[in-house]
Amino acid sequence: MIIITLQREKCIGCNYCVEVAPGQFQMSKKDGKTVLLKAQDNKGFHTVKTVDYTILEGCEQAEKICPVHIIKVKNI
Repeated sequence: MIIITLQREKCIGCNYCVEVAPGQFQMSKKDGKTVLLKAQDNKGFHTVKTVDYTILEGCEQAEKICPVHIIKVKNI
């Protein structure tokens, strides 16, 4: 299972995550911050749990490229 977590409030809107994983991330037109698609919000931590391993590489790239380190990807 893959668990992707985003701390959206700390997002600076650089758009890097959307560039490397557009199927999982999208920029909000309201506030210019990223949105983790299909995520559940738990006190500012937006989380997706999935068994779709086709998204793993893109999400791992998003985690590495994020300048404020607000994306975490766990493959368990």
